[in-house]
Amino acid sequence: MVGATGLLLGWKKNSSGKIHPSTYKGTSTDLSQWLPMDTLQSIAFSALKEEKGNDINLEIQRIDARPNKGTVKFIFSNHYNGVQVDASTGDILKVTRRNSDIIENLHDGSILDRVLGTKGEIIKLVFTTISGLSLILFSVSGFWLWYGPKLVRKNRN
Repeated sequence: MVGATGLLLGWKKNSSGKIHPSTYKGTSTDLSQWLPMDTLQSIAFSALKEEKGNDINLEIQRIDARPNKGTVKFIFSNHYNGVQVDASTGDILKVTRRNSDIIENLHDGSILDRVLGTKGEIIKLVFTTISGLSLILFSVSGFWLWYGPKLVRKNRN
């Protein structure tokens, strides 16, 4: 699972928007022409409610401002949706499903923390510790299984 999701995450920016949503361009990269952040947030909330229903959770995980694209992305905490807003006009550029976030949560085990509601990402920490240590152990033991017999044969001669 770690390998497959890692492969998908490696390709996310080159997936034509299927894994990771493409960033759309706004009308202006001049920050002085941008609308206030609270206005952009209200616009994003309205667009998400219109698209997904009024009962959708609006807790924000992060706001990703892209000055070089004139865009602000609102990414939400309790579901895998995002809203891209033109920072100057307030036009909705895209309401997206963030498949890359789902894959990332599978990759690092944090999906179990999310599903089970555990605090402090304890399952993620245990999962990544076991996965990382296993990878190191398998790499070292695999190298030894390959190199060890060569060393023994060399010493016999």
